[in-house]
Amino acid sequence: SRKVTKDQQIAAGRTLYLGPCSACHQGEGQGIARTFPPLAKSDFLMADKKRAIGIVLNGVQGAITVSGAEYNSVMPPLSHLPDDDIANILTYVRNSWGNSDDAVSAAEVTAMRDATKRPPGAGH
Repeated sequence: SRKVTKDQQIAAGRTLYLGPCSACHQGEGQGIARTFPPLAKSDFLMADKKRAIGIVLNGVQGAITVSGAEYNSVMPPLSHLPDDDIANILTYVRNSWGNSDDAVSAAEVTAMRDATKRPPGAGH
């Protein structure tokens, strides 16, 4: 597989994010108050890279606290997306809107996919 740079991942991830992700998390990652948590300056997103990968792959439901506010809605699993797309989306959101961290690799997404059972109704 060819090596992509973090900047290339961010550019690809931005385009992908503006599809399904931005509907709930909004164009600038600000989320929707009391409904969908923000990704911008999100302590929850940035605290645990593996957890973030797992949430995109497997979805999440139940109460979570993000930057001091509680959210209790459902994010569907996005396991139908290829691993490199998920890696690019996460690299983008973890390096935008006040967030800054290392890139997420497709290999990290593949490892998480292989380590977790797909929930009922997940694509793959």
